[in-house]
This record gives sequence, C-alpha cells and structure tokens, in this order.
Amino acid sequence: MDNAAIVSRGEKYVMRTYGRYPMALVRGEGARVWDADGNEYLDFVSGLAVNSLGHCHPRVVEAIREQAGRLIHCSNLYWIEPQVELARLLVENSALDKVFFCNSGAEANEAAIKLARKYAKEHRGPESYEIITMRRSFHGRTLATLTATGQEKFHHGFAPLPPGFRYVPFNDLSSLRAAVGPRTCAVMLEPVQGEGGVYAANKDYLQAVRALCDDEGLLLIFDEVQCGLGRTGYLFAYQYYEVEPDILTLAKALAGGVPIGAMLAKERAASAFAPGDHASTFGGNPLATAAGVAAFKALLQEGLVENARVLGQYFYQQLEGLAREFPQFIEVRGRGLLLGVEIDGPAGEVVAACQERGLLINSLHGHVLRFLPPLIVTREDIDRAVTILKEALHEVLGQGQK
Repeated sequence: MDNAAIVSRGEKYVMRTYGRYPMALVRGEGARVWDADGNEYLDFVSGLAVNSLGHCHPRVVEAIREQAGRLIHCSNLYWIEPQVELARLLVENSALDKVFFCNSGAEANEAAIKLARKYAKEHRGPESYEIITMRRSFHGRTLATLTATGQEKFHHGFAPLPPGFRYVPFNDLSSLRAAVGPRTCAVMLEPVQGEGGVYAANKDYLQAVRALCDDEGLLLIFDEVQCGLGRTGYLFAYQYYEVEPDILTLAKALAGGVPIGAMLAKERAASAFAPGDHASTFGGNPLATAAGVAAFKALLQEGLVENARVLGQYFYQQLEGLAREFPQFIEVRGRGLLLGVEIDGPAGEVVAACQERGLLINSLHGHVLRFLPPLIVTREDIDRAVTILKEALHEVLGQGQK
C-alpha cells in the first residue's frame, strides 16, 4: 500500500488518539527512514528518543531473531536469563542497586510512585504519600502519571484525578522547600524536561534538591525516560549533575526500539517492595530484555555516549549560528542530543517545511522545535539537517537581520 491507502484505512479502523502526518513510515536504516511512497527522510525524531541506536541496529536485530527462535515469553514466576543479564548491566553501570522491569516509561513511573509511597509509609508514617513534581513536567498518561505531570492541558477531561501530587516551578528551590510538608514522601523530576519544552535543570539546583531530600528524609526520583541512556552525552543524565537519585526510571531507548521500561532503586528504597506488591505480566520478558542487553552493550561499546556529547555540542553551536540570522529565535536550549529551539513563530509550519525537504523533527507547544537525532548521528547528518532547517525557516519566517 502507498501512503494514501494506509492513511485511509487507518482513519477507518484506528482510534484517533494521535495527530498524525499523512504518511506511513515503512522502513528504517541508521539515521534514515522511508515512507510508503518511497520518500527518504533524515530522522531527527528517532521515535521520540526510542531509536537512539538508529533504526534496525544489527546487534539488536540479531538478538531479537535469536531470542524469538528460543523463547519469546514466559511468566515472572520463573527466572528469565536475559532479564537477569540486563539488570546486571544496569546496576553495574549505575549508582542504583535493584531493577524492576515493565513495558513503558509510564509504567516505570507508576512503579516509582508506588515504591515511594510504600517506602514512606514504612519510614515516615501512614500519612506520608504526597509527591512533589515540577511544572512543565511529563511523566506519562496513566491516571497516576498523568496527575504527576505538571501540565494542566493533559488533565482536562479526566477529573477526578488521584490525590497525592503537588506542583512547583522547575529550577526554583525556594518553592520546592515551601511545598514540603508532613505528607510529602518524594520529589520527582526530569533532569532535562523533554515534553515540557526542553528545559535542563541547573546543576546547583539538583544538588540542592538532593540535600533537601536528605534533610527531610524524602526519596528523590529522577525520570530519565527521555533524557537517559546516553541522550545527554552521559550514560545517565544524573551523572552530569553529580547527584544520585534514590529511584531512576528508564524506557524509550533501553531496548533499541522494542517496548520496555525499567525502574531502578537504591537498596534501602527497593527493600520496601515485597513479592506481590507490584508486577507486570510482560515486564522483563525474554524478547524485550534480550534486545535490551544487545542495545545496552552497543551503547557502552560503540562510543555512542561520547558521540552524543561531542556532536550535541556541535549541533548546539550550529543552531546558535542560525539564531544570529533569524531574529525570531528566542532561545536554544538542551543538553547533548536533546535540543530545542524556542521561536517566535509557528513551529508546526517549520516542521512541515522540513518534512517536505526530507528532515523529520517535531514541535512542542506550538513554538518550540525539538531535535532528537539518533546517537549514531554524524557531523554530515547534522550539517544536512541544519541546511534543511535554514531553508524551512526562510520559507516560514522570512529572512531577518539582527
């Protein structure tokens, strides 16, 4: 089928929960994808930070093929060898001690919320259940993670929302300190807010948050679903900040495109969970964790974290160069290969103009352009993307002088 046929059939049978472009991607390799009409695109969306190794990385493809021929699924009533191996890799390469596997970032954050409440009821008292999260945050679309998300637009139509969440401005220590009370059990935040508009935490702020949590006996939860696993130029974003969380959530890039989520925790927090407290039928299944082992080893062994750091800085500088040409640029921000540009203009039209020229990016809140290239991206890929972006900006915004 071509694009038109797939779109027509999809509109008939698929629930309309997404605003989709009228095209269907049918093949990918490395940093490029092709649609059903044969058009080629440079992919700087990467499945929203999922395809960090690029599309169809050979090590991941081979791991999936091999595992699918051996054992696709079995229950967590039994030990699962690739699950154990992926847990080992995560623990030995992080500051956390134990891992719970699930199927998505929202599920990982659900697990973190449950663990924080269970721990707090044992250590702070039965009324300790509130979690403080940040304005502009995004933690998922289940009812609990939707409520944890500090953006009211996601809440509309779903009241009553579960109690137990308070919101404070990001990078504002005094507001956080004032929000802590006897019912508080944890602070939950993204070191780099992705869906919120690409805002990075200040280093001194996160260090002060860690100190506040220690002083108050609170757990610190880092949601690294989007910004973790090399995306910021560090294996985990917390490493740049020199702040260790008590709980860390991962998903997206963890298995090279296969659905998976993980919640990691320090031993003292992890010990609050007992058998039966939390579970997931498909969580940590053999197929997903075999893909995860292959993807994580590729991340460690192929220089991709360093590539994200070096080329992320190069990309940032190229975007800063465009800012000198277009007065509509308000700010370039982000870290590593998680970058955003806030513009005074219709970001959606810029995205569409880029797409017409063979570059996939996306927009946030109508005025922010977000860039999530795969960690295998090359300097030549970035140069090509910047050339296309510049042409699109000229088309949509016109040419101005500063």
